[in-house]
Amino acid sequence: MEEAGYRTLAFARATEFEAALQSPTPDLCLVDLSLPDRDGLGLVHRLALEQGASVIIISGRAQVQDRVTGLELGADDYIIKPFDPAEVVARVRARLRANKPAEQSGQLARFSGWTASLNRYVLTDTTGTEAPFSHAEGEVLRLFLERPKRLIPRVMMQEALGGAAGESFGRAMDVRISRLRTKLREDPKNPQLIKTIYGAGHICLGDVDWS
Repeated sequence: MEEAGYRTLAFARATEFEAALQSPTPDLCLVDLSLPDRDGLGLVHRLALEQGASVIIISGRAQVQDRVTGLELGADDYIIKPFDPAEVVARVRARLRANKPAEQSGQLARFSGWTASLNRYVLTDTTGTEAPFSHAEGEVLRLFLERPKRLIPRVMMQEALGGAAGESFGRAMDVRISRLRTKLREDPKNPQLIKTIYGAGHICLGDVDWS
C-alpha cells in the first residue's frame, strides 16, 4: 500500500488498533478476521457502526456465508486469501474513489419527516430522536436519496457501490435495506418509503431536500 502512495499504520492485535482509533478515523481499514486476541468480525461491526469507516475484510474464510456475514456487519468488500497484492491496491483505490462523491456533495437530507446526516451517520426524527447507521447503510441510503422516485436496479446498485458481486452482494443489500427500513420505522410487510419492485429493483418514494 505504501508503494502505491498511501500512508498506512499496521496493528497485530485488535486492542492495539482500537487504542489508535482515539485519533481521527482512517479513510479505510483492512481487517483480517483471524486476529490473535479477537475475532475480526466484531471489529468490523464497530468500525462500520461507530467510526463510520470504510472496511475491507481480508480472510482465508472462503465460504459464501462468511462473506455474507462480513458484508452484513458493515464491511464494504471482502478479499479472500491468497491474493495478489495488486488486487488489494485496486480494491482500495476503487473504494476510496467511491467515497469521494459523498464527501463533495450535500451531507444533510430531509425527507418524509426525517433528517439524514450522512457525515455523522445519524437519522433524526421530528422529535430529535436519533438512530445511528453504519457506513455501508449510509451508502445505500445516499443512493436512494440522490435518486428519489426513480427505480434503482440491482445492477446499478452494484455499479454505484462496488464491492463483492453475486449472491453475497445481493443478500448484503437486502440486509442493509431491511435495517434502514427498521430505523425508518417502516412496516416490514408494507413499507411506504423504500419499496421493492420484485425482479426490477428498489425505489425511494419520498421528496428529498438537500443542504
